[in-house]
Amino acid sequence: MMRLPMVDRELTLRALLTGVLLGALLTPSNIYSGLKIGWSFNMSIIALLVGFSLWQGLAGRFGLPGWGQLESNITQTTASSAASIVSSGLVAPIPAFTLITGQQLALLPLTAWVFSVSFLGIWVAWYLRPSLILRAGLRFPEGVATLATLEQIYGHGREALQRLAVLGGGALLAALVKLADALLWRLPRWAPGPALERLTFTFEPSLLLLGFGGIIGLRVGLSLLLGALLAWGALAPWLLARGLVRLPADASGPQFAVLVEWLLWPGVSLMVCATLSALALRLWREGRSGRVAAAPSAGRGAAVGPALGLALASALVVALQIGLFGIAPLMALLTIPFALLLATVAARVVGATGIPPIGAIGQLSQLGFGVIAPGQVAINLMSANTAGGAAGQCTDLLNDFKVGHALGASPSRQALAQCAGILIGSLVGVLAYRALIPDPQAMLVTPEWPAPAVATWKAVAEALTGGLGALSADIRLALLGGALAGLGLGLLEVFARPPLARWLPSPAALGLAFIIPASVSLTMVFGALLAWLIVARWRSLGERFVIVAAAGLVAGESIAGVGISFWQLLG
Repeated sequence: MMRLPMVDRELTLRALLTGVLLGALLTPSNIYSGLKIGWSFNMSIIALLVGFSLWQGLAGRFGLPGWGQLESNITQTTASSAASIVSSGLVAPIPAFTLITGQQLALLPLTAWVFSVSFLGIWVAWYLRPSLILRAGLRFPEGVATLATLEQIYGHGREALQRLAVLGGGALLAALVKLADALLWRLPRWAPGPALERLTFTFEPSLLLLGFGGIIGLRVGLSLLLGALLAWGALAPWLLARGLVRLPADASGPQFAVLVEWLLWPGVSLMVCATLSALALRLWREGRSGRVAAAPSAGRGAAVGPALGLALASALVVALQIGLFGIAPLMALLTIPFALLLATVAARVVGATGIPPIGAIGQLSQLGFGVIAPGQVAINLMSANTAGGAAGQCTDLLNDFKVGHALGASPSRQALAQCAGILIGSLVGVLAYRALIPDPQAMLVTPEWPAPAVATWKAVAEALTGGLGALSADIRLALLGGALAGLGLGLLEVFARPPLARWLPSPAALGLAFIIPASVSLTMVFGALLAWLIVARWRSLGERFVIVAAAGLVAGESIAGVGISFWQLLG
């Protein structure tokens, strides 16, 4: 890979503070979108564009030192780690724990917990860096995309300003639409008729969903459409006709909350089985070829500091599990090797594919502790929270290490920047979560907040703690059908050759469509189609600006939505 020219300035105060500020602004966006549709967005490229444009402009105007590539790298590392705090449980196991138990952590304990699992992931990444980046040379596609953007903006400064203008324009438009919808007048939600409206087939005027559609691409978008037609267009009417799901006598409008209690089971089993089977097959194939990554180890030249960091992070996670959730000390200790092993698996997958299997990692941990400690909700969810949170931050930092390695950056300085990022991300992420969802039991898994990740983790925990025998016969059959479909799709995803693989439905999107309203899927499909048409018609223009514009729509609406929630909370 091309090594870019180095500059001496790296972990400067302005680079770190810029990353912290951008992380604080962007973290709520991922919390918002995670609770809306179960997906989040990597913020590295946004941070690069904003940091470069800001400091290059100031340098030219006031004679300040130039904004170097290594400073840009520190800023994107800090900001992306803050925004990646979404993987630490705030949009999945933590609200699922509240829905099942009725317990909600106070602000400071919740912040400490979110920070601790992310802190653990940083040190796992540190010990995996030599084997995955230096020796195995894995691609890490998100890191490569960030590096390519870095090359472009330093080679063509005007391009960065143009992209930033598109990003800002998209964000402003989405924010204004959201503010108008919430504070001035309610934008119309069009439905083709009362019967389809009950099945959630309505028009959702959300530019965030449109933007996410542009980001996910046509294959995933069409998979959402297929899933929505199967779940809400075929299964839901059949359930009502057979009396397996009964609507209230005075039911009007979308009946998402009632129908999703049945539909989430086949959707969850499809997603979990597809992801786990594909993950297992990839690791088996790589094991046969002798390319499996080693577990975290000190390696050559390891310093005492990282070892102390790993020990401190582990001790903090164990102590908080015991103190906050009442988990037995032995069970709390056992979550650490589970988390280290599963974070290593996630890092291997991200290095090869760029797709972080955080949900699958969490559910694999849930399955393991469902066997070891059956019937215990706290250990089931918090062990998975530990594994998923550590895996999320581990993979984010490894992508940053990939960029840093190409630039000749200092890994220790990137790790320090990551620590600063998760600190601000924990504080802002928890505040955003509490502002958006002050009452999780009343607000989540509703048309306004579908929270598909919360529904998934809650369903798995209930199935493992209550046993499958507690479920009705029709739901058990739905679970089996979803599992078989997921297994088949997982096998096809691994073994299909590239021409066929492009036309296979995405199992994650197909299962997700069972857990979110059809209106959400349809709006995202429209965004995916629109982005595809623009790129097909104006290829160069589309490739340069479509994703940036879509990211602006996502950021603008989500930040405005969080701001409205804070305003309503204070008012």
